[in-house]
Amino acid sequence: MKYRILRNNKYDFTGQSYGTSYPNLHRYPATMIPQIGIEIFKELNIKSGKLLDPYCGSGSSFIVGLDRGLKEMEGFDINPLAILITSAKFIKINPSDLKENVSIIKDKLYKYTINNEIDVKLDIPNVYNIDFWFPEQSKIELAIIKSLIFTISNENIRRFMMVPYSETIRESSYTRNGEFKLFRMKEDAMKKFNPNCIDIFSAKLDKAIFIYENYYYPLLDNAKFNFGYSEFPKKEKYFDVVLTSPPYGDSRTTVAYGQFSTLTNEWLGIAYARKIDTMLMGGKIAKEKYSKGILSFYINQIEKESPKRALEVSAFYYDLEKSIIDVSKSVKKGGKIIYIVGNRMVKDVILPTDQFIAEKFEENGFRHLLTYERFLANKSMPSLNSPSNQTGIKRSTMTKEYIIVCEKPFGIETLVVCEKNKKLYKTNKKKKNNKIS
Repeated sequence: MKYRILRNNKYDFTGQSYGTSYPNLHRYPATMIPQIGIEIFKELNIKSGKLLDPYCGSGSSFIVGLDRGLKEMEGFDINPLAILITSAKFIKINPSDLKENVSIIKDKLYKYTINNEIDVKLDIPNVYNIDFWFPEQSKIELAIIKSLIFTISNENIRRFMMVPYSETIRESSYTRNGEFKLFRMKEDAMKKFNPNCIDIFSAKLDKAIFIYENYYYPLLDNAKFNFGYSEFPKKEKYFDVVLTSPPYGDSRTTVAYGQFSTLTNEWLGIAYARKIDTMLMGGKIAKEKYSKGILSFYINQIEKESPKRALEVSAFYYDLEKSIIDVSKSVKKGGKIIYIVGNRMVKDVILPTDQFIAEKFEENGFRHLLTYERFLANKSMPSLNSPSNQTGIKRSTMTKEYIIVCEKPFGIETLVVCEKNKKLYKTNKKKKNNKIS
């Protein structure tokens, strides 16, 4: 069965970015812009209930929830940096207390720059190949900043300050900052590279406080959050709505979240920092190809070109299916799931992830309501990649995203409503002269 796709230019948000409505505290790969969720919540009249994001990243879904008036939200992510960023944005901190602690830290950093002395014990962590990635002075200054942050007794304030510290780590390293993957800058650039970590940190800290105080803090009254450094631990019939953008992209594990976060996670003492990409969906190769439903034809096409790639791709969809089963069990009757994905290309085969998600939710007791197609003009992704992994052979990366909405029915009467909704969307589509693909 092929699920109907409606082209809806309302969701393109051309010319807008993540920060158009709610600036992020920290750069993060492939973030969903909150405008998508806000608009679809309005369209579906979602303004209450418990929200889940099982792959929450830096927290776009929770911005949507707060904007639309939801008060209870949960998010999970394997990447510690993702949960650090999300927690900093959505755990309430008194701005006066935050600024008071920042003033103390800045004063100590200033004294260090004047007399080159500091009254804390320096702890340079076990960062793999640290001299390859950091100038000597950066190592010292980063260790000083970290040690001072950990003198703060308030855990929430300490966590908040680690976010600008994370950005400082990346900007004071030899990494090429325009990349999400871990690449070192060229030798000639390294010779000219002389970062001042303390100045970078101070500027990042001031910016983070401004964003938090003006965009997030005013929304946090009576809001309850639960975040976990883990895969989603399913809860039976607990959530009213799921809003998420699962990992997707054109490389093996879809997006190099682990590589992007490696240096920060190592400076934070995360022992498995360099294993995160293998822990993500599709991180471990499957033993047999995926051969069920809509996807089987496409996997077979990939297998003709490369049996190994067919198994790598299969691993991702096995993991995604397992996650969908767990999420399905956690949603109440009448609840909705909203998944936002792109369809990746492997060996010149475009994999219909949007169709796969709709199919799997229907197999697990849901009814597909709609799928919207939007042009992907505002995610940070490379414009070209090498799907064949052959030198010099490049392809354009994905240019579209799909918004998939399914509902868990109360009973037969809900199925009737679903059909009416489908007709309504079709009518609206004709009025807007949108194209059906």
